[in-house]
Amino acid sequence: MAEKEVILTPEGLQKLEDELEHLKSVKRREVAERIKLAISYGDISENSEYEDAKNEQAFVEGRIMTLEKMLRNARVIHDDDVDTELVSIGSTVLLKDIEFDEEVEYTIVGSAEADPASNRISNESPVGRSLIGKTKGAMVEVAVPAGTIQFQVLSIKR
Repeated sequence: MAEKEVILTPEGLQKLEDELEHLKSVKRREVAERIKLAISYGDISENSEYEDAKNEQAFVEGRIMTLEKMLRNARVIHDDDVDTELVSIGSTVLLKDIEFDEEVEYTIVGSAEADPASNRISNESPVGRSLIGKTKGAMVEVAVPAGTIQFQVLSIKR
């Protein structure tokens, strides 16, 4: 089975590379020191510090493997690749919420970079999926748990 392609902006790629470097160079060393310290307390069969450190080590190693896999399958979307005529990954879209008569701006990113609190939504989210391929002026209906939301695409930029 082919591994899933991870779509990233240059900033997203840098963020993942920085996290991986931190985990490998700093976190691994910290966890190893915690394990060494916990072992020095004696009997490891009933040593909660040792158990906690081993669990953290497993988490760190798992995250390192996940990041390496994501970076191996990364495809970087540069500003030059973003079409301002159609909504695509990398587009920043200004929308009008028809029901509430409010404007909202989203940047469409790959799922690895999604951060709804910063208005960075995944191309795989309901809103992101509905917007991909739309043009300026298009009306978009998005099915959400609370019903249906209608948006109009006001502008598309890089």
